[in-house]
Amino acid sequence: MHRDFDSLNKRKDLERENRPFGGKRGTNVTTAEGRAPGGAGGRRDPPKKGGYFYRLGLNIKKYTLVYLLMLVIVAYYVLFHYVPLLGNIIAFKDFKPALGIADSEWVRLQNFRDFFKSPFAWRVIRNTLKISGLQMLIGFPAPIILALMFNEVRGKYFKKITQTISYLPHFISLVVVCGILIDFTSSDGVITKLLTLFGVDSQNLLTNPKYYVWIFVLSGVWQNIGWGSIIYIATLSGVDQALYEAASIDGAGRLQKIIHVSLPALTPMIAIQLIMRVGNLMSLGAEKTILLYGPSVYETADTISSYVYRMGLQQRNYSFAAAVGMFNSVINFLLVVFANWFSRKCVEESLW
Repeated sequence: MHRDFDSLNKRKDLERENRPFGGKRGTNVTTAEGRAPGGAGGRRDPPKKGGYFYRLGLNIKKYTLVYLLMLVIVAYYVLFHYVPLLGNIIAFKDFKPALGIADSEWVRLQNFRDFFKSPFAWRVIRNTLKISGLQMLIGFPAPIILALMFNEVRGKYFKKITQTISYLPHFISLVVVCGILIDFTSSDGVITKLLTLFGVDSQNLLTNPKYYVWIFVLSGVWQNIGWGSIIYIATLSGVDQALYEAASIDGAGRLQKIIHVSLPALTPMIAIQLIMRVGNLMSLGAEKTILLYGPSVYETADTISSYVYRMGLQQRNYSFAAAVGMFNSVINFLLVVFANWFSRKCVEESLW
């Protein structure tokens, strides 16, 4: 009996001596506490040295092709978005092309004062906010609603056909779209004739300030609603179908599933898109306005971008136009910062 206990104790002592690092039974030798210092019995972690630039160098060596592709995009933004910012200095000068930027006279904030004293300042700011506000009020939720409708369609082929049809207007040139609008809203155009059935006088609708804004806004919604819905459709396609099944088991109808499953899934994307939209609130493109408006609707149609175009390129008042454009950019920057802060506070989603 004593002999058996002695042999058992000797066997335990022998196992303890042969166990790596003298660890306890069941110790995993690959963990941080029991890892071998290197060599055949273990793995040594790479030394942490060099900081950020050291790790960047390792990543460039490992993903050289990816960084080369990214270099093209970075070069594009540097050359066409950041380098031109240096030209904004003419907003503080009385720029003369013959003298160049360096030799033109400094006028400090005089161009900004001239703009705010101008009788057109309030008009263009008001029109820009009005048209952009309507576009946001109508155009921002429209792609979300369309995406929710497509998500409820069960016919596979019908869904694909209708989605493709909704995307097509986005690929039509803006010049062509504006040409169609001019023809359709003329005194004998298709849209005008349809409106005469509801008591509207036969007239050129684009020359009537009352109709111009709505034509501008609704045509933009028609052109971009399908394209804008793509990102929301992609988000909805990633929603776990088990959530819809659980909602069905709980007795939820289609509308309740949209409210309690689909919309919460879209909330992060809606927040990001809204921040970007608010940041462009004052950046109403000049192209469509220039193609559609005329002197008869300047009071309603003239916006900051079209005003900059007229003052800068038509009247060649480059410094004044640069000052107005800089004012517009600063307002947009402040708006996107505020929208980002507000979104982070309310829905805990933000760009940064």
